Amino acid sequence: MSKLQKSAGTKMSSTLAEALNEQMNFEFYSSHIYLAMASYCESKDYNGFAKFFLKHAEEERQHGMRIYKYLQDRGEQAIITGFEDPDNEYESLYDVCKQALEHEKLVTSRFYAISDIADSEKEYATISFLDWFLQEQVEEESLFETIVQKLSRIKDHEGAILLYDMNIGHEEEE
Repeated sequence: MSKLQKSAGTKMSSTLAEALNEQMNFEFYSSHIYLAMASYCESKDYNGFAKFFLKHAEEERQHGMRIYKYLQDRGEQAIITGFEDPDNEYESLYDVCKQALEHEKLVTSRFYAISDIADSEKEYATISFLDWFLQEQVEEESLFETIVQKLSRIKDHEGAILLYDMNIGHEEEE
């Protein structure tokens, strides 16, 4: 058997499998963070933002499931773990969105770290798999940066917040 044939069916390292498992569970945790943010928004009658965060909660769950399937497809067991409770109280709508932006930046840094592992191990299938997540993170950070900037300009202007809340709720229906 040639080196090429041998390497084509190799399993990923335990280090990489562990990193992917940790990220899978972090994606599920991210879903809970966004559920908590949705609940806060709804409790303050920001129904558009509640819909926005509910949609993002589902997206994060789907991201976790994407990693779950990849691990299983690669012959690795997806290890499901628990996580800490997310914050449920925020100072304001701006605070919620600012924390969401910071969370997305953390997610990006975690995917960079996993990509570094995959790159150092020349794990090309995983490098390709992770590319989708890296592109997704560019979109997510940009989206939340825009929201934070708009809310920063709006400040405490209730009429503008109401209009933005209605607008972001309709954007999520598209």
